[in-house]
Amino acid sequence: MTRVWIQPALLVLCGSLIAAGQLSSGAPAAAAALLVVFVLLAGVNSPLVFPKSISAPEARRRSAADGRPVVYWRPGCGYCLRLRIRLGRGARRVHWVDIWRDPAGAAAVRAANDGNETVPTVVVAGRPHTNPDPAWVREQLSRPA
Repeated sequence: MTRVWIQPALLVLCGSLIAAGQLSSGAPAAAAALLVVFVLLAGVNSPLVFPKSISAPEARRRSAADGRPVVYWRPGCGYCLRLRIRLGRGARRVHWVDIWRDPAGAAAVRAANDGNETVPTVVVAGRPHTNPDPAWVREQLSRPA
């Protein structure tokens, strides 16, 4: 659970140290700007920008009922973040599974990717797609179930 917050915490810590150095050298504006940048980077690399994750069995159950894709992801993954941002508001219609919190989700990703935990892995109609184009995922959301 705490490992998802290591990268964001390190970003805030590094940003604070760099900002303190800028502040001590007499550049408060640069210190403030750097701190803001590092805090934003920490926020983007945290689980906060993703919709609430559910368990893999629950995601599969919901997907079978409504036909929406299941996205297996992990915090700190740039490709997952790209998918999340490019989906925009449509991201709330996808079932998200954090593989670092859900061992069954991690097992499903390994089964789909020859033993690797490659994310994002998007499952549509029972077929896994590794790191698909976000436009394709949006298209899957617009199709009727």
